[in-house]
Amino acid sequence: MNAIVLAILVMVALSLARVSVVFALIAASLVGGLVAGMPLGAIMDAFNQGLGKGATIALSYAVLGAFAVALSRSGVTELIASRAIRGLHLDDQPSSRRWVAFTLLGALLATAVSSQNLIPVHIAFIPVLVPPLLKLMNHLRLDRRVAACVITFGITAPYMLLPVGFGAIFLNDILLANLNESGAELGLEVTRGMVPMAMLMPIGGMALGLAVAVLFSYRRPRHYEDRDLAHGDETPAEAAKHLAPWQMAVLGAALVGTVAIQLLSGSMVLGGLFGFALLSVSGVFRWHEQDDIFTEGMRMMALVGFIMISAAGFAGVMQATGEVPALVAGSAELIGDNKGLAALIMLLVGLFITMGIGSSFSTVPIIASLYVPLALSFGFSPMATIALVGTAAALGDAGSPASDSTLGPTAGLNADGQHDHIWDTVVPTFLHYNVPLIAFGWAAAMLL
Repeated sequence: MNAIVLAILVMVALSLARVSVVFALIAASLVGGLVAGMPLGAIMDAFNQGLGKGATIALSYAVLGAFAVALSRSGVTELIASRAIRGLHLDDQPSSRRWVAFTLLGALLATAVSSQNLIPVHIAFIPVLVPPLLKLMNHLRLDRRVAACVITFGITAPYMLLPVGFGAIFLNDILLANLNESGAELGLEVTRGMVPMAMLMPIGGMALGLAVAVLFSYRRPRHYEDRDLAHGDETPAEAAKHLAPWQMAVLGAALVGTVAIQLLSGSMVLGGLFGFALLSVSGVFRWHEQDDIFTEGMRMMALVGFIMISAAGFAGVMQATGEVPALVAGSAELIGDNKGLAALIMLLVGLFITMGIGSSFSTVPIIASLYVPLALSFGFSPMATIALVGTAAALGDAGSPASDSTLGPTAGLNADGQHDHIWDTVVPTFLHYNVPLIAFGWAAAMLL
C-alpha cells in the first residue's frame, strides 16, 4: 500500500477511536515514513522541520484566545447574551428559538464569508467572535455541529469560487498559474474567467451539503451547560453589573483595533496583543488578574495549537516520502481507458493528498503537475481539467482533522469544553462537504 494512503488511514482511524489527534498525527508520520523506506532519523528530521510552519498560526490562536477570555472576563459577553436571551424570550417562548437560530447561523455565515474577501482575516475572527455566542447558542438549544458546518462552509467555499481576497490568491495566483505552467507544453491555456465557472458546480455540491446540515441533519435541539470562559475575583455576570459606558467604548475599540492591526501588519499575533493590552489598561478587570487571564486564554487554545504544529510536521513527512507521484502513477494503472473511473480516482487521490498536506493552497502545485498531463491524456476539456484539479486540491480541506478549516470552528465552539473536534466538527464537515464535492466534482469533469 502507498505510504501516504496508509498514513492517512492510520491518522483517521486513531482520531475516530478518540485517540488524541496530536498522538494520531505523530504515529501516522512514523508509519508513513517507515513504509516509504525512510530511516527513523530522517523521519524525525522531516517532522521537526515541518513543525515551524505551524508554530506561527498556533501562537496566533493562543494570543487570540487570551483576547477572547479577556472579553469574557470583562462581563460584556455575559451582558449581551443575557439581554438577548431576555429580549428574545428564548426561555419563555421556545417557538421563537428556530428563527433566532437561523438568524444567528446566517450572521455566522456572512461573517465567515466576509473573512475571506471583504475583511480578509481568514480564521482569526473565530476565537474572538464565537466563544461569546456560546451562551446564546445554549439557550437556543442549537446543535453546535451545524454551527461548525456553517463556519467551515463560509471559510472554504468563497476562496474556491470568488476571485477576490483569498479567492484571488487561490484561483488566480495558485490554481490558474499552476494549470498554465503544467499545461504549457501540452497546449492547455486557461483564462481567469474560466476558473470560477469550472468551480461553480463543485461548490454547488457544498451548498447542497450546507442546506442538508442546517435543515435536516442537525435541526433537533441539543442541550449544553452554561459555563464561564474566565474565572477571577469576579464572575463575568458580576463584572457586567459595574461595566461603565466608557469601558464599553474601549471594548469596541479593542475589537476594531484588533482587526485593523492585523490587516495593517499582516500578523494575528500583533492584533491579538493590541486588543488584550487595550483591555488591560481599561480597568475592565483587575491588573493583577491579567497574567492569569492571558494564561487561561492560551490554555483554552492549547489543543488546537498543538494539533496545528503537529499537522505541519506530519505534512513535512508526507512530502519527504516522495510517494505522491507513485500514488498518482499507481492509480493511473488501475484506470485503463475508463474516463469516468479516471475522474473518480483522481478526486479520491486528491482527497488523500490534501488530508496529508493539510492545505489546498499547498496541494495545488503538487496535483497540477501530475494531474494536468493525466487529464489531457484522457481527453478531458480545459474546463473539466480545471474542475478536476481545483476540486481534488480542495478535497480534504473541509474534513481533515489537521486542517485549519476544521480546527478553526473547533477553537471557537469548544471554548467551554463541550464540542469534540473529531465527532462534532471533522465528521460532520466531511460528510456534508467532501462527499458532495466528490460527486459534483465528478459530474463537472464529465459534463464540462
